[in-house]
Amino acid sequence: MPPQKTQIPCPRCRQPVVAQIEQLFDVTFDPGSKQRLLGSVSNFAACQSCGYNGPLATPIVYHDTEKELLLTYFPGELGRPINDQEKFLGPLINQVTNRLPPEKRKAYLLRPQSFLTYQSLIERILGADGITPEMIQAQQKRVTLVERLISASGPEVRSEIIKQDSALFDAEFFAIFSRLMEGALSSGQEPAARTMDEIQKQLLTETEYGRKVSSQSNEIQEAIKTLQAAGKGLDRQKLLTILIEAPNDDRLNALVSLTRPGLDYLFFQSLTERIDKSSGKDHEKLESLREKLLEITRKVDQRAEEEFKHAGELLNNLLSSENIQQATTEHLEEINDSFVQVLNRTLQEANKKNDSVLMPKLQQIVAVLQQASAPPPELAILEEMLAAPDETALNKMIEQHAAEITPEFSSIVASVISRSEEQAGGKQSGEEVEMLVKLQEIYRAILKFTMKKNLAQK
Repeated sequence: MPPQKTQIPCPRCRQPVVAQIEQLFDVTFDPGSKQRLLGSVSNFAACQSCGYNGPLATPIVYHDTEKELLLTYFPGELGRPINDQEKFLGPLINQVTNRLPPEKRKAYLLRPQSFLTYQSLIERILGADGITPEMIQAQQKRVTLVERLISASGPEVRSEIIKQDSALFDAEFFAIFSRLMEGALSSGQEPAARTMDEIQKQLLTETEYGRKVSSQSNEIQEAIKTLQAAGKGLDRQKLLTILIEAPNDDRLNALVSLTRPGLDYLFFQSLTERIDKSSGKDHEKLESLREKLLEITRKVDQRAEEEFKHAGELLNNLLSSENIQQATTEHLEEINDSFVQVLNRTLQEANKKNDSVLMPKLQQIVAVLQQASAPPPELAILEEMLAAPDETALNKMIEQHAAEITPEFSSIVASVISRSEEQAGGKQSGEEVEMLVKLQEIYRAILKFTMKKNLAQK
């Protein structure tokens, strides 16, 4: 479990800043500690007064049994002699050793690797994961490029930057940009998030990779529409016809990714029979289609296999954590459908075996996921209001939830109404119209209640 945040003086201006200080990163017993170190969560300061944004001068011991790493770093700016450094780091190293059972205490524990700079420590940790200094440097170039785009004075300046560094706008750049944008949204940095949204729209039209991503996204939407139009009557023969009529390879890839379970042995048998009965250009087209489908399905299956492998490794890491709920919370971004499937399968197996040790651990993970997927309390209140049979019942509910009826709640209701109107696009069904009218009634009732409350307070 990570330590609590504490107030310390800024390294540059000495004004108080809040930071999370951590000195022992034992990945073997706390897998989340690695992400806290590499992700600049611990031992990192961001000062609002002077703008300092960087690591803190903190001694560190890093341990990973699997990779046989025992690393130490003592900042030179602390000005401590070697003997004092060893006295400080010694108890942390002993703590690492004492945690391990005797059979896991190997020779590497007797030879800790010391690093003179924080950067060299980080590079060693990443190097053990196969990430070279060249790869780190390439990533830093892309992060710097994001910063230049954000600080640009307008679209024209950004366009010039895009032209100058066109080679850097690749899959890695867009992945970094997406993570930074998500971080801005989750941390409530609305102005930065809006700026990044504007930049993203510009990148999707002005970069080669952006245009490719945009095209693929459009093809996925068109593929979904095609499959929805086929409806419940979609069978192997109809699916084959849809794939034959796909206008381009992007659409074909999208259709296969959405219908992979249907491309089974019987499907390919049907396709082969159709090839055997064809001739001329149709024969060549169908043979080419079969080769493409075999290659696409192979790649889809390979990606799925890699995802399940990663999900299994993540589950094992969470189960081996000292604090399972804390570790699960720290890795929520990595949890996807593949992880949920692996978790459910493991739960079923543990239940069959009546595994009294594993089941409680798995239930802790389930509890965190259920809490994380639960709707915000404001939406729960709104759903309750939507079920009100009449205006009297609605007003009574508003009175009961008087403490929760805040400007933020009113803003959420207005946002839901706005999204409902945008998504409908003027083509509402009867149920959608009824829902929209109900939302508007709730919004008016909330405004009326708020006005009365404000007048009563004067």
